Amino acid sequence: MIQLYRWQRVGIFVDTQNLYYSAKNLYGAKVDFRKVLEVGLNQRQLIRAIIYVIKADIPEEEGFFEALRNIGYEVKIKELRTYYDGTKRGDWDMGIAIDTIKMAEKLDTVVLVSGDGDFVALVDHLKAKGVNVEVMAFGKSTSSDLKRVVNEFIDLDMNYENFLIR
Repeated sequence: MIQLYRWQRVGIFVDTQNLYYSAKNLYGAKVDFRKVLEVGLNQRQLIRAIIYVIKADIPEEEGFFEALRNIGYEVKIKELRTYYDGTKRGDWDMGIAIDTIKMAEKLDTVVLVSGDGDFVALVDHLKAKGVNVEVMAFGKSTSSDLKRVVNEFIDLDMNYENFLIR
């Protein structure tokens, strides 16, 4: 385990869709995003915590977004897109990548909360810039390539009950 220092400046970037579907598929539960923030921060200096959500126009989502703000997240919202063939998609990968790169100079550690293997190149880039990169995700649904390239992998499966709301 990597030595953590209270003086470290930390940015936490949460891929809500990735975590939501992992928790739903693996455990039939919802994620406790307050606990995710607490464990990701690990008593270090929080510079920014951004959570990326997709707006699906369902009644309870505004309450969910407000709850995330009250926990301490900056909530970035993207509309769910409907394509000509009727498929719907919402994706924040590029937004997360751009935000972490823009903030890298102000951070000692980036905590990426996602198991998406698409972030391997981003992790490599951030590490080349001297930023420590930690990933928090459910290990069973996390890319093995992503686990391999990060400085530390925090496997939410190890204490999954602590990170779930039933």
